[in-house]
Amino acid sequence: MNDAGVQEGVVVLGDHVQGLGIIRCFGRKKIPVYLVNDKGLCVGRFSRFLTGFLKSPEFNDEQGLVSYLMDIGKRKGLHKFLIIPTNDLAVRIVSKNKEILSSIYTISTPNLDAIELIYNKRRTFELAKRLGVPIPNTIFPSSVENLDTLLSDVSYPLIIKGSIGHIFYKTTGTKLFVVNSKEEILDFYQKYKGSIQPSDTIIQELIDGPTENVHSFCSFFKEGQVYAWWSGKKIRAHPMLYGTATLAESVHDPSLLEYGSRLLNAMGYYGVSEIEFKLDPRDGVFKLLEMNARTWLWVSLAIRCGVDLPYILYSDMIKNETITVDSFKVDIKWYHFYTDSAMVLREILNSRMSIKEYLSSVKGEKELAVFSTDDPLPFIAETLLLPYLWLTR
Repeated sequence: MNDAGVQEGVVVLGDHVQGLGIIRCFGRKKIPVYLVNDKGLCVGRFSRFLTGFLKSPEFNDEQGLVSYLMDIGKRKGLHKFLIIPTNDLAVRIVSKNKEILSSIYTISTPNLDAIELIYNKRRTFELAKRLGVPIPNTIFPSSVENLDTLLSDVSYPLIIKGSIGHIFYKTTGTKLFVVNSKEEILDFYQKYKGSIQPSDTIIQELIDGPTENVHSFCSFFKEGQVYAWWSGKKIRAHPMLYGTATLAESVHDPSLLEYGSRLLNAMGYYGVSEIEFKLDPRDGVFKLLEMNARTWLWVSLAIRCGVDLPYILYSDMIKNETITVDSFKVDIKWYHFYTDSAMVLREILNSRMSIKEYLSSVKGEKELAVFSTDDPLPFIAETLLLPYLWLTR
């Protein structure tokens, strides 16, 4: 119990289906859980397991968000409640304001030095390169003028992505661009001149191979040690080759444990993270794609498989009990019906998939991203909100 005599609970900062998964994780355990989001319409707020929904200022308004969190913490008696952010911007805000927020809340988010190594993807890849963690062939441009030298020995296609993903996405409307020549690279920088600097981007080889080659290593890391871990792979994504998962599956992949531990240890990391790798068919080596200092979209699959990372974090921070998990169920799938259906329809219309292949891909035990028999309203809400969600994302 906290100072007000209330059981310490959780504040989920953000939403989308991972927010819903976290809400259900704690709500089913009778642990109070609040959702703080800057959008009024979101699937998580309709969960019967939610203690309360709180509409905040926009996350882009850092000081406004922090002031709001401090205010509701005092008014609603959320002392020692654990804040769990669900997106990169929220992670950074919590980390930057850790000292003031800690006067009310429990903050598991690492200090800013560690977060910046993850938030800025350029720094992530530079660190991985120093540590000997395999990465795709990567160029760090500083200006358009030095591209001639940097591109002298590359193989196309390449991708251009932002050092800070959400800023790049907000400007361009996409996660990355695939380019097939130097001219296309120059056209990109010319198009976004004034809004995107070359020094704020990464140019990287596009690793060939199917979506199934993208694997995630997810863990609870503390004091230089992995206490609990889980791994899974994407089956389909949006966009198909380099997007977020729409269908995924649990797989036991201990080969990622060494690389993941090496990165987390060098950062002095604490808490839950996701590190994404892709198997390069040319040399059979997993290579780093990105890292998230938080839970990820399909975290409910890990929970279903027996690695309840949000609760493991809560247990360590709130109950001072460290839980160790080194085995989990495999061959269980995570399925987001609406986003996957849209991708499948596109693949079928373009003759890249048959209906038989689709039906085969969704066979077996599944963790549904939104629908749940004990919590049906979020799926009903998602169905009704589809036009709004499509436009806002």
